[in-house]
Amino acid sequence: MRDLYDTDFYSWTQRQAKLIREGRLTELDLENILEEIESMGRSDYRALESRICVLFMHLLKWQYQPEKRQTGQSWERTIREQRKQIRRILRKNSGLKSKLTEILVEAYSDAVEDASDETELPSSTFPKECPWNYEQAMDPEFWP
Repeated sequence: MRDLYDTDFYSWTQRQAKLIREGRLTELDLENILEEIESMGRSDYRALESRICVLFMHLLKWQYQPEKRQTGQSWERTIREQRKQIRRILRKNSGLKSKLTEILVEAYSDAVEDASDETELPSSTFPKECPWNYEQAMDPEFWP
């Protein structure tokens, strides 16, 4: 079973599904099934963290480079899109809400680094800790 997992993932998944449907649970490749289930959860976590990072980076650019807002329609669209996708991820994965504090801290740290790279402003320009709470950053009326 391990060879199939390593060489033909699709066929491995179909085999596991067939075994479950037939009630042949003792034949399942439990080690790899567990690995795949955990991987799916990590993937959702990373997707949420990435969306929040992009949101924070664009909010920072919006706030710290107001003179560039004429091209900011793109920034505005990105901010709106990230808010929408964050809400969607959390609606489909409510268990991630318990990880929001952790994700916000990590995402903000990355957002400062990314905003510094994109704006060419020193990272010390931006607050060390996130100046917005989750509700504020997600508020469609909030534009720092």
